[in-house]
This record gives sequence, structure tokens and C-alpha cells, in this order.
Amino acid sequence: MEQDHDSYTIDWHASSELDELTYLRQDISLLYVDGQLKAIKSKWKEQESTIDLQTTITGEDSSHYQAISYHHAEVHYPEDKIKSVQAMTHDELYVIDSPQTPLEAFKIPTNDLQTEWKETLNHATNQQLYYQWQQLLDHFQLNSDDYLSVPLNMLYQYETTALPNLTAKQTKKVIGQMWEGLYANYILPFNESGPSSKSFIPLILLDKEGTHLRILYQDHKGEMQQLIQNYSFENQS
Repeated sequence: MEQDHDSYTIDWHASSELDELTYLRQDISLLYVDGQLKAIKSKWKEQESTIDLQTTITGEDSSHYQAISYHHAEVHYPEDKIKSVQAMTHDELYVIDSPQTPLEAFKIPTNDLQTEWKETLNHATNQQLYYQWQQLLDHFQLNSDDYLSVPLNMLYQYETTALPNLTAKQTKKVIGQMWEGLYANYILPFNESGPSSKSFIPLILLDKEGTHLRILYQDHKGEMQQLIQNYSFENQS
């Protein structure tokens, strides 16, 4: 893992596998470091059961790495019937790179030093994210009390839990549509231009009445943006 005295490398790997070939597969993985976008990996495949996304990241200083991935597959049946399956996965890693201690990495603290570093890194990141998100809320004149706020990297919690006032089936549809919007408006532009130092974790605002969601973020130019997704289920229960 250690590269030299000033930097280190991390192997970033995301993968998914189905037990059968599918018409279309897509995986997307986003990596954030201390709340800022570090890298994006995505891949499309046809008639494949497995997708692997893998790369090596160079880092320096003590940091908190967080990744969230979205896995999607379409199965086509006779008479133009299409069914889709989707899943989200996540992972995180804390790296301690300090002159006073040997280089080490952990996911869950196992001693007092690691616990202290986790709290320090989380506090610094959360302060910065809160400031950025508050700027976005103010810019779009939104009241956070009207929404349940979920950072994009924490969206995986709704893999097994329904969104407010929605059923599990409705939740899957909303999340699938949300990732479509993110891919077109957030991920593709960054893939073309590369991450910006101003790119922080997007904030998802879930309407407490269960009618819509908003995604607030800074684009590849550092400009404030929002995506609005109104829920429509056509009598879907």
C-alpha cells in the first residue's frame, strides 16, 4: 500500500455478478475522499453476467475514503417484456498517514488511536459538507425541515428500507430513476472533464410527504445545481 514517504496507493475494486446472462448490464461506482469526489468508474456490457471495475488511487495524508456503487441489469423477454434488477453497495476505509505513527488503514477502529483518528476525520469532513450543503439550500431557497436529508454516499441504506411514505416496490423505481438522472446530469459531465476540487458529496432531499426528491450538487464547473424528481407510479402499489 505504501508508495513512498509522501504518498500511498489504494486498490479500488467494485464488482457484481448475476447467475445468468442479461441483455444489458451497467455498474457505476463513485469514490469520495474526505467528502470530495476523487474518481468515477462506470461500465456498460451486453450479454454478460459479470462486471468488474478496478483501478488504483494515489493518496496522501490521513483521509476517509467512501465509495458507493450502483449495479443495474435488464432482462428482455418475448413480446417486448423487460424486467430490471438493481442493487447498491458501499464501502469505506480510513487511512492514517502521520509522521508520528506507521501508515495504517482500517474500516472499523480496533484501538483508541484509530477511534480518535476516525472522530477527527469525520468531524473535519462533516463540518465542510455541512457548510457546502447549507450554501446549496440557501441558493435554492429550500427549508431542510421539509425534507429528510441523505448524502448520496449513504443512499445504500434504502437498499432494504423504503423511502418515506413509499412501498418497497415504489422505492426501487424511484431509486432507479434517480440513478438515471445522476448518470446523465452528474456522472457523465465529470467523466468527461474529471473531478473538480469543488466537487462535494451531493445531498439528496426526500420530501417528507412522499411526492418528490431533490438532488443538490456542484457540477464539474463548480456551479450549484439541483435535480427535481417527481414521483409517478401509475397505480403501482
